[in-house]
Amino acid sequence: MPTKLPPSIFNDVVGPVMRGPSSSHSAASVRIGRIARDLCGGTPARVLVEFDKHGSLPTTHTSQGSDMGLFGGLLGWEADDARIPESAAALRDAGVDLEIRYVDLRDPHPNTYRLTIYRGGVEHRLVALSTGGGMIEVIQIDDYEVSLFGDYDVTLLEVEGRGDAAAAQLCDAADVVTVVGDSPAMVVVSAQQHVDADELAAVADLQRVRRFGAVLPVRSRADLQVPFLHASEMLEGRDAKANRLSDFALEFERARGGLDDDAVFARMRHILQIVKQGVEGGLAGTEYADRILPQQSHRFREMLEQGQLLDGGMLNKALLYVTALMETKSSMGVIVAAPTAGSCATFPATCLAAAESVQADEERTLRAMLSAGLIGVFVTTRSSFAAEVGGCQAETGAGAAMAAAALVELGGGTAAQALSAASHALQNILGLICDPVGNRVEAPCLGRNIAGASNAFVSANIALAGYDHLVPLDEVLDVHREVSEQMARELRCTALGGLSMTPTSKAIEARLKDADSRDSDQRAS
Repeated sequence: MPTKLPPSIFNDVVGPVMRGPSSSHSAASVRIGRIARDLCGGTPARVLVEFDKHGSLPTTHTSQGSDMGLFGGLLGWEADDARIPESAAALRDAGVDLEIRYVDLRDPHPNTYRLTIYRGGVEHRLVALSTGGGMIEVIQIDDYEVSLFGDYDVTLLEVEGRGDAAAAQLCDAADVVTVVGDSPAMVVVSAQQHVDADELAAVADLQRVRRFGAVLPVRSRADLQVPFLHASEMLEGRDAKANRLSDFALEFERARGGLDDDAVFARMRHILQIVKQGVEGGLAGTEYADRILPQQSHRFREMLEQGQLLDGGMLNKALLYVTALMETKSSMGVIVAAPTAGSCATFPATCLAAAESVQADEERTLRAMLSAGLIGVFVTTRSSFAAEVGGCQAETGAGAAMAAAALVELGGGTAAQALSAASHALQNILGLICDPVGNRVEAPCLGRNIAGASNAFVSANIALAGYDHLVPLDEVLDVHREVSEQMARELRCTALGGLSMTPTSKAIEARLKDADSRDSDQRAS
């Protein structure tokens, strides 16, 4: 069975482009839904969704956007589609019979989706994981165990016998071919495009063919190799004191994506434009009925312009942009999960504010963003972005480390100083829990993105000044993972601990449920 290939800055770290409160919920579920739709050949007639009652999804799938994203994916929509907030009504209008059950499964991963889908009288079963930041892994199709990540066009062939002959026949036209099961076997063909009809016609004892398309922006390919995967590996034979971290980020993404420098910059330029639009949209004013925090950035801007706030210099501008971008997210505007939707402002908004403050040109800004992206590669390689796995230290902790590296780049610092800043920032955030108020990704998320920006600012400055971080980044990331494993389930984005359980939070949650119930009754009538 193939293992996951190396992360990409644009797959795993700076992306996806999306709407919704949570990338683990409302973006990953779109991708899972799209794969399920492809497997059954179109919009299903009936869908059974099962969530493990011991995981994170029974308490969060409604309020944090899993349903919204999954339904949109089943309808074939993208994660940034303007219709995503209304996907439940659209699924009903499409005549899809939907059932959601909570079952005692003891799934190892807290974000496990079990889908049974029916179309044309045929049943299909899919088990998939949301692994953080919008990334997914398909681990089961029908009774066959697989390991697929959405980075290829996949053709699934069920054949009589062991499947070895069919696999050998198709291997020349594919990047990866594996055989699972035995008589009938399933031949899994991962390639840049689906197996064509002529090739299928030549396969003996073929019983059934299914397909699904790639859902990630940067595809994998055969014989893919990257120059390093960890900060310590990057330092081997390279002078981190004489180069910028962005130099190594470009080296990495050229190898991972098969891109030249111009193509890498073009992708990041597109991300930068979305970030700018998100900040501008937040500052222009946002409205959305189903949210718990009102627009607040306008008041901060007024007081900042009138000199009524404490002097924070560049940091005050970052706090303004962080707030504006979080307000865009909460109003279902288009954002970039960088590395997640819950932490979508810590790095991008801080980087943009700092770039404007130092009057950086576009290339310098894009390089800063690439530096942050490489820190994210190191995080996802050794640990996780998912709050369901590691609490808020996984989300805004990673975001702060990424932002710190970006600020060092904007400050003219070296790769060694960027790694130091990222280490400082992560050390400052270890153990931070995820405890959404009202079971929504708004508070304390806003405050923690703001705190992440502050953490990044001070971490960058002390790194530029030569403060000793003592513990290398890779070792801090190992602790980051270990702390995640030690963290109680109640403190990992389940809304079962911390601020989630305060009387105020429970009252907000009850109010929102009442409002949702009234809206449902009105739609039904």
